[in-house]
Amino acid sequence: MDAWVLFERLEETAARHSHLCPRQVLGVRFGLAGPVAIGLDLPRRDKRLLVIVETDGCFVDGVEAATGCSVGHRTLRVEDYGKVAATFVDVHTEQAVRVAPRIDVRQRAASFLPQEPRHYYAQLRAYQMMADDDLLSIQAVHLVRPVGRLVSRAGVRVNCAKCGEEIINEREVHRAGITLCRACAGFAYYLPGNLISDEPVAFHLPEEIVVGRQAHK
Repeated sequence: MDAWVLFERLEETAARHSHLCPRQVLGVRFGLAGPVAIGLDLPRRDKRLLVIVETDGCFVDGVEAATGCSVGHRTLRVEDYGKVAATFVDVHTEQAVRVAPRIDVRQRAASFLPQEPRHYYAQLRAYQMMADDDLLSIQAVHLVRPVGRLVSRAGVRVNCAKCGEEIINEREVHRAGITLCRACAGFAYYLPGNLISDEPVAFHLPEEIVVGRQAHK
């Protein structure tokens, strides 16, 4: 770990919040370690590195500061599992690693700085100083969907046969020969205002999850 590079990236992410917090530090540490594990240099100015983060918030700012990836450049995606973790993918080779904190990372931070009784500040400082092996769990992984399907192709546009809205990035769903957006296909995260009621809402599982469950019966 290059201490000067770490300092610069921490300064960058702190500037976004006017302060620095432990999750930002983790984001920077993940963002510096993940690409190295798949043989990519930083920061990236191209789209070879794809980062998939498993939560939103200040952690992601740290990842962005370290990697140069962003949602706006379509080099960073949020799959919200509520976990401080991220997967780093080489788009050319599809090699990927998932980086997460070690399970006992808070206890490790407290042991690293026993003179600091305040847990928050122990984590804030220790996460900057601990070795990668003490802080991070790095695991080689394979994506469930090929990178090409995640990134899709530029300029592809279709319209939903039900609501008429335009769908980009090949995110449409096909049902019985009909092209639908995910909302009209039953995967919506919202309901129109005139449909709000006190009745429980029946959510539909994505087809690949249903098929996967049947296959394991």
